[in-house]
Amino acid sequence: MDKQEKLDLLRHSAAHVLAAAVLEMFPEAKFGTGPAIENGFYYDFDLPRTLIPEDLEILEGKMREIIKANHPFDRADLSVKEAEEKFKELGQDYKIELIKDLEKEGHKTVSIYKSGQFVDLCSGPHIDSTGEIKPDAIKLTKISGAYWKASENNKQMQRIYGVTFESKKDLEEYLHMMEEAEKRDHKKIGREMGLFIFSDLVGPGLPLYTPKGAIVRREIQNYSNELRQSIGYQEVHTPQINKAALFKKSGHYDKYKDDMFKVTSNYTEEEYYLKPMNCPQHTQIFASEMRSYKDLPVRIADFANLYRDEKPGQLSGLARLRAFSQDDGHCFCSEDQIENEFNAILGLIEKSMQTYGMEYHIRLSLRDEKQKEKYLGSDEVWEKSQATLEKLLKDKKLKYVRAEGEAAFYGPKMDLVAKDSIGREWQLSTIQLDLNMPERFGLEYVGADGQKHTPIMIHSAIVGSPERFMGVLIEHYSGAFPTWLSPIQVVIIPVSTEKFGDYAKSVETRFIASGIRVKVDDSSETLGKRINEAQKNKIPYMLVVGQKEIDAESVAVRSRDKGDEGTMKTDEFLERIKKEITDKK
Repeated sequence: MDKQEKLDLLRHSAAHVLAAAVLEMFPEAKFGTGPAIENGFYYDFDLPRTLIPEDLEILEGKMREIIKANHPFDRADLSVKEAEEKFKELGQDYKIELIKDLEKEGHKTVSIYKSGQFVDLCSGPHIDSTGEIKPDAIKLTKISGAYWKASENNKQMQRIYGVTFESKKDLEEYLHMMEEAEKRDHKKIGREMGLFIFSDLVGPGLPLYTPKGAIVRREIQNYSNELRQSIGYQEVHTPQINKAALFKKSGHYDKYKDDMFKVTSNYTEEEYYLKPMNCPQHTQIFASEMRSYKDLPVRIADFANLYRDEKPGQLSGLARLRAFSQDDGHCFCSEDQIENEFNAILGLIEKSMQTYGMEYHIRLSLRDEKQKEKYLGSDEVWEKSQATLEKLLKDKKLKYVRAEGEAAFYGPKMDLVAKDSIGREWQLSTIQLDLNMPERFGLEYVGADGQKHTPIMIHSAIVGSPERFMGVLIEHYSGAFPTWLSPIQVVIIPVSTEKFGDYAKSVETRFIASGIRVKVDDSSETLGKRINEAQKNKIPYMLVVGQKEIDAESVAVRSRDKGDEGTMKTDEFLERIKKEITDKK
């Protein structure tokens, strides 16, 4: 058992300790479910009153008493009927409903766990006893609402979240990271910097980008496009709505329809959907003409908007949207070209992460062998594609972790999980090997042998969704974008607008001609206030100009990061910032 599996076990057991504590505080409490999640756990309750933040401290105290009592986790296997009787006796209606669900799935027996006086329906496993949880390494963090079985048609329960770690030190480091994350919240910083807004009239999960925000979004897209073009990708553009027939052919209709927006025409009876992905459309571009092996690989990139019908409760700033784009690419190649194409794309991803200043690790996302019905294609196709992708990683001598159940429904993936400046992990880049979709669409090319062959399809994204990545970067940089990404790169501040405003404007004109995003702050505020305003807006450079600067054709340079850098010839500074932007430092 690895470290993460041990932590998951610890956290699942902590959820049971929380439920036992809630039962002590509210004997009439009804229990939902309580799984381990990333960094912690939660448990859903139907309670006689609404919880308040002060209740968390009381419950933490009760949890520590249960931990100190060192109750063993004892398992028992009961028949479905025995289990129903047991939870009927305990008055736990939600557990009875879960048992009936298990019975419908064909289960004859279920398992329960007892720790102290608390009994719960659970498949396990657990740690040996509550005493294995460190009492100073556990904390309840928040309360929220959650519908029973995640359905808005069901009763809303109260969800209590908590975190637990192997040591007090790990907990303190996590809490510090969360405190820092709150300061860096992209929704807060994005609002303060005027990058994007949401409107109730437009709808949830549908962001509106201001001129400043549109610049950041466009720069992220442009860089991804620039990287793709360097290895032969060509940009295409495909429509946002498509006939359902396309998605039936691709498999999205059967496997993904619940996450797609349906579109109705006033004039035809045909079924249409807003597209959630670009790949089905790209197959049609490939299929639009007869291809020869000499034409391969065919590499295309697309930044068109995508739409997914996310549940309102799952939407979160730019992190989870209903409308977004992807720096999406698809390569159609022969089998002997896979390695070169994989290595070329991986090179772009590595360069991108270096530019943005993010560490990362690699995850090999595979099919869940216990739920094959969730995926398209035969066992033979999956065995071949998964073995090929894993061999590519091994041949490159890349370290990776295997993750069963994380594959796309059409093929395995190499996912890049990046770490930001405060240690949080984000799944961003991906390379996916697809042997299913080309076959479903009947894609062909004529090989050197004169016979028709089915191409391999490689899906890839360099940073994933530029909009989501923009949110990640806001928090990664705490809003202080590097110069090449900053909406405003330079602000020119005349000491006196009346005396030196014309010179400031002339410098601005020269900078604009060189492609620098610049503005003159000629407001009536004091010099100090204007400098503070620029600093607050996290503008990389402030250039102060007065008579001395006019006489010397210079600017007084103040950096956001380094402070006062002294006077510099205007041309010298212009060349410096142009190089900084070009090099993306």
